[in-house]
Amino acid sequence: MRDPQHRPPRARRSGRSATRHALGPTLRLGAVALTLAAAGCTETFNAGSTRPHGLLPVDERNPIVLLNDGAFDNWQGEYAVLLAGVGGLKLSGIVVGTSEVWPEIDTNATGWRDLVKAARDSGLRNIPDPITSIGAPLQRPASGEIDATSANRSEGALFIVEASTRLSLPYRPLVVATGGRLTDVADAYLIDPTVADRVVVVSSLGTLSATGAAMGAPNGEMDPWADSIVTTRLRYVQVSAFYDQLADVPTARLSELPANPLGGWIAAKQPGIWDIPEAADQVAVVALGIPSFVTAVERVSAAGPVGAGTTAGPELSLDAHGPGWLVTGSAGTAAATRFWKLLLDPATFAR
Repeated sequence: MRDPQHRPPRARRSGRSATRHALGPTLRLGAVALTLAAAGCTETFNAGSTRPHGLLPVDERNPIVLLNDGAFDNWQGEYAVLLAGVGGLKLSGIVVGTSEVWPEIDTNATGWRDLVKAARDSGLRNIPDPITSIGAPLQRPASGEIDATSANRSEGALFIVEASTRLSLPYRPLVVATGGRLTDVADAYLIDPTVADRVVVVSSLGTLSATGAAMGAPNGEMDPWADSIVTTRLRYVQVSAFYDQLADVPTARLSELPANPLGGWIAAKQPGIWDIPEAADQVAVVALGIPSFVTAVERVSAAGPVGAGTTAGPELSLDAHGPGWLVTGSAGTAAATRFWKLLLDPATFAR
């Protein structure tokens, strides 16, 4: 996330009606049936199991890799471990990187490891160990050709390639949920372009506009060339409908937190949460794990690879037949309600 002293413009809420869409031909039932038959699968395939649990083409049943930098400015990690702990999210990896605001990899990794330890010590399961990833923002080649870009071959990118090979299914691709720059996702494509067939990117990023959305702050300004690669070559969902994350854990409710390590972690972290609605990185995870959170979606097309010296990713324009998805409406109260229901239910921590 960017510096809290610099407030990005507030996202404009769209009044457009939500639409539902499938991921495309590779995810159609016929393709799935053929794939299972070719693999010699003897189980009966349930056509209903491929239907999304909300307005997005992916949901909590997809294997999910979380990608972020710092651990202290928002509640992305806490939503992820709570949902994963009760089986409401298939958390398959946590990749921790850096950014201009969170430049110290050791600090970032320690924060995420401490969160994971607090969650596990409180009884939560299904939470992977964080891995660190170091890779500078990608550089646009002089030719402007995406495939001429030099890859970082970062740890996070290599993990995405491996995890997508191991976990992705034709009807249930791996989801990379981001709350920072898109460098590692784009780098994964540069290492192995076939990840485009196995990965969907869901990002907390940018702001809404009258014609679609900008891939600027938050997060989109951190690596514009990576933004171009992701929107041009991968299936992409941008969540630009933010909410006031201070309402997730208000001071008046601190006394209600569970008396366990995770409750203690949340109480200690709460005073430092950024007072910037557009800084709520958790919207990408919440959009996957709490289907009622997303209230409006539009299809979009990216303007194409950005030019040299650009300080933001490509513009996303409304396009009924576009390859991308843009979340334009959300329900923050639905997120907070589920968050506290999990925190206050003793069964959450008795697994």
